[in-house]
Amino acid sequence: MANLLSGGYGLRPIGKVGGNPFNNATTQYEIANDYSTAIYNGGIVIPLAGGTIAISDQAVAPLGVLGGVEYVDSVTGKATWLNYWPGSNSVSVDTNHPVKAFVYDDPMQLYVVVADGTNTNRATALADTFANCDMASVNSGSTNTGMASDMLDISSAATTNTLDVRIVGLFEDEGNLDYSAVGHQYIVRLNHPYNSGVGAAVGTFATTAI
Repeated sequence: MANLLSGGYGLRPIGKVGGNPFNNATTQYEIANDYSTAIYNGGIVIPLAGGTIAISDQAVAPLGVLGGVEYVDSVTGKATWLNYWPGSNSVSVDTNHPVKAFVYDDPMQLYVVVADGTNTNRATALADTFANCDMASVNSGSTNTGMASDMLDISSAATTNTLDVRIVGLFEDEGNLDYSAVGHQYIVRLNHPYNSGVGAAVGTFATTAI
C-alpha cells in the first residue's frame, strides 16, 4: 500500500529529547540583507563567519531549522513577517535594519522528516535508528507556501557523525506506514555544533554563503 506522502516538508519540530514538550521556542539570528538565496521554512541553516546564517552547505554542522523571518520593507517602512526568506532579490529590504531569522536551534530538539527512499519492512526501517544521515533534495521548497521540501536521504544512513542528522526513531503515522515505499517518516535530531564532538566542522563556520 502506497503512503499518502510522496514528497518532503523539510524538518518539522516536535518534542525534545527526554520527553520534554515542544514550546515553539526559537533563537533570533540575522540573515545578511543582500543574501539572495531562498531559505525555506523547515530548511537547515548554518552559521557564517560574519555572524549571519545561510542555507546548509552540508559541510558545516547544522545550527538549526528556519521558522520564519522579519524585515523592514523599504517601500512601506513597516516590519514584515514571512514564514521563509525568499532572497534579497525578491523583497524590498530597508538595509538600515537587520533581517531577523527565527531558528529552532535547541540541540535537544527533535524533528519529523520524510524518507526519500524505501525499506523492506518496519524492522529494516527500525534498524536505521541511531544511525546518522544526510538530507536529500536539500535547500528546495515552494515559493507559494514558503515551505521546504527537503527529505531524508535514507540510503546515506551510516555511523559517520559528520552527516546532517541522527535518527532517533520511527514516526508512526497511520497513512504512511508502508516502509517499502517512499513517504514513511523518521524522528531525527540535528548533529548540532552546540553538542561537543558531533557534527561536521564542530566549532567552525562557513566562510562563504551559497
